[in-house]
Amino acid sequence: TDIAHCNLSDVSWVIPGAQNSDHADYNAGGGPSWVASIVNAVGNSNNCDHGAGYWEDTAIFITWDDWGGWYDHEAPPLRPQPQSDYEWGFRVPLLVVSAYTPAGYVDNNKYDFGSMLRFVEQNFGIEEGVLGFADARADNDLTSFFGSAYAPRAFKTIQSPLDATYFINDKSPQGDPDDD
Repeated sequence: TDIAHCNLSDVSWVIPGAQNSDHADYNAGGGPSWVASIVNAVGNSNNCDHGAGYWEDTAIFITWDDWGGWYDHEAPPLRPQPQSDYEWGFRVPLLVVSAYTPAGYVDNNKYDFGSMLRFVEQNFGIEEGVLGFADARADNDLTSFFGSAYAPRAFKTIQSPLDATYFINDKSPQGDPDDD
């Protein structure tokens, strides 16, 4: 509803409840539709920014907080200096959705969650590394996914079995998506 009412902050973290989180043995299967409803709300918005909507100036990063216990044929890389906090683990997907990301673009560089923070720093003129350990240790800022030389792509609505109305009216208990 924040998107529909033009109340989307410059940086927003949108996190589903447990039933739509895609955690193995922990969800009701609504995760893909939930993500589609958020992306569709951004892409189809046209009443904000004097009718321009959010699509042409929004980057959406879709990722998961852990690898889910599924098989990955590549072992996690080791950082040169071990840390007492979270280390790199198995790979998790990252989808970048933007009017300025070419359709089907694949980048095989290694990123981590701090790369998203670096992207925020780069876009909002914040000094690199001041948002905490994750951005301080990140090696990149995801700008390779964007190109100002590209004309903005038109948004294409993502078809899904459940739409935003379902999730807005969902009265089921909203558990935490993760507990660590």
